[in-house]
Amino acid sequence: MAQAPCFAQWESPAMGRDFAADPARLAEDPLWAASGARDAAEYARWAHHVCGMACVRMVLAARGLGAPPILELARAATARGAYVEEAGGAIRGMVYAPCVAWLREDWGIEAEVVVGIDAHGIVRAMERAEFLIASVHPSIRAPDAPPPRRGGHLVLVLEAGPDAIVFHNPSGFDAATRCGARLAPAKFDRFFAGRAIAIAR
Repeated sequence: MAQAPCFAQWESPAMGRDFAADPARLAEDPLWAASGARDAAEYARWAHHVCGMACVRMVLAARGLGAPPILELARAATARGAYVEEAGGAIRGMVYAPCVAWLREDWGIEAEVVVGIDAHGIVRAMERAEFLIASVHPSIRAPDAPPPRRGGHLVLVLEAGPDAIVFHNPSGFDAATRCGARLAPAKFDRFFAGRAIAIAR
């Protein structure tokens, strides 16, 4: 199994349940400054959008490239088109193709966008990839309940086989749902949107 540190998208992961229930409470995160945000308002605006940057941060740390603050990564990714700040203030992203280009050009990490696969496709992709940044519904942290839809959140897949997919989830509410979570492929598939970024070995 590939090894990577487990990073949350929030600086105070123990407060994750509160943040998910009421995003306005992100401004109350006492550790917000560690994110690299300029102020608590910037942190609160971005923290629900940086699951992909948490995954990238895990990959960088696993490769010995450091673990830059998550908002510093988000700014760099935005400059390369991996996030789009829309006129009304909405944040769109993470956009896969610009992220892949950014990883290659700025970090020397080869990656590719993979689409139209199911959980069994993840198993096949992981035969040649070290990691997979996979699009799932955020309710994967409570996998016994059916999700309302697929996608909308990103997790880092560490291992995939016929019996289990193992992943770090940046928005898990506790260590068990955040670090090294395991689901049978069929259960993972209920949340998986069929698209991912494969990080080459």
